[in-house]
Amino acid sequence: MRKMNKPLAAAAAAAAVIGLTACTQTTGAAPANQAIVNTQNQNNIQVQSQEEVKVVPDKAEVSFAVSSQAADPKSVQDLNSTDVDKVLSFLKSTGIDEKSIQTSSFGLQPVYDWNNGQKITGYEMRTGIVVSDIPMDQVGTLLSSSIEAGINTIDRISYLSSKYDESYQEALKKAVETSKVKAEAMAAASGKSLGEVTNVQEISSYNENRYTTYNADSATASLESGAKALAIEPGQISVTAQVTVTYSIK
Repeated sequence: MRKMNKPLAAAAAAAAVIGLTACTQTTGAAPANQAIVNTQNQNNIQVQSQEEVKVVPDKAEVSFAVSSQAADPKSVQDLNSTDVDKVLSFLKSTGIDEKSIQTSSFGLQPVYDWNNGQKITGYEMRTGIVVSDIPMDQVGTLLSSSIEAGINTIDRISYLSSKYDESYQEALKKAVETSKVKAEAMAAASGKSLGEVTNVQEISSYNENRYTTYNADSATASLESGAKALAIEPGQISVTAQVTVTYSIK
C-alpha cells in the first residue's frame, strides 16, 4: 500500500473539509433573519427573513364534551344520546348556525373500582362537540351557561381573526422588504451594489398560526364550581410570514 506524504495528505484533508462546508451551505436552510451567500454563484446573495403582525381575534371555536355514566354499555349509550340531544338543542337555541356545530368524537370505556381488584362498576361514554364561528362577545356567556345544558367538559378554546388573510399578506410584504434591507447592507459591505430579485420563496406555513389555541382546564373548573360568568381575554394572534429571497449583485 502506497503512503501519502504528510504535506499532500494535509492538503487533501483541507480540500475535503472545504468541499463539505460548501455542500452544507448550499443545501442547508439558514436560520430565520440570517443572510447567507450562495456558494455556487458568488454574484448572488440569498437572504431569509421573518416578520410578524399582531391581530385581535374576533371569533372563537370551542371544543366541548358530554360525558355520561351508567351500569351497562346499552344504558350509557342511551343516556349519552339523550344528553347530547339536549346540548345540541341548547346550542341551536342560542342562535348558533347549525353548520357551525359538529359532533367530533365518540368514546366508550369501562369504569373500574381499583380498590377491589380492578372491578368494572359501570361504563362511561363521551361525545365531543365542536362549535365554531362564535362571535367573541358571546363566548363568555356561552361557556358560563353551557353547564346548565349538560356540557360537563370544555377541552379547548381557539381564537381566530377574520382579518387573518390580510394580516398574513402584510407580514409577507414586510418580510420581503426586510430581506432587501439586509441584502443591500451585505452588498455594500462587500463593495458591491444590489441587483434584481432572481428568486423568492415563501417558506412559512400559511395556516400554521391561523388559530391560537388554549386548553380549557380552568374554564371547566370555573363552570363546575358554579360560576355565573366567565371572563374571556383572547389577547392577540401572532401572524408570521417567512421568505427566502435571492438577489443578484454587481
